[in-house]
Amino acid sequence: MTLHIGIAPASYVKKRMIEIARGGKPLRGEPRVWVSSLDSLAKVLTEKNMLLLEMIRSSQPQSLGELARLSDRKLPNLSRTLHTMERLGIVALQEKPNGRKVPTVLCTKVQFVLNFASPGSEAA
Repeated sequence: MTLHIGIAPASYVKKRMIEIARGGKPLRGEPRVWVSSLDSLAKVLTEKNMLLLEMIRSSQPQSLGELARLSDRKLPNLSRTLHTMERLGIVALQEKPNGRKVPTVLCTKVQFVLNFASPGSEAA
């Protein structure tokens, strides 16, 4: 699956979401996930975190504790990173009946959409 991430100023995203909430339709191919800058996205998609995603895919850990041991990362930092990735739609953290959270990678590709236009001024 390919995740489409939009990169635009927060003011654009806010105006666009208000338009949609008022009944406007999302534009064809418009991302559902937005960040305000490439810098903020680069902090999540570091080489270390890309290796973490591959580790999740290949090892299929059954808890965050297991992933922390496999990746040699401290659990609080790992948890924070995965929750950020979950908000972006990169991973899912499924809570099991025993309270454990199992990480799953949701996408294998990320496509970026840079938007410099004001809402309503875009060409379809």
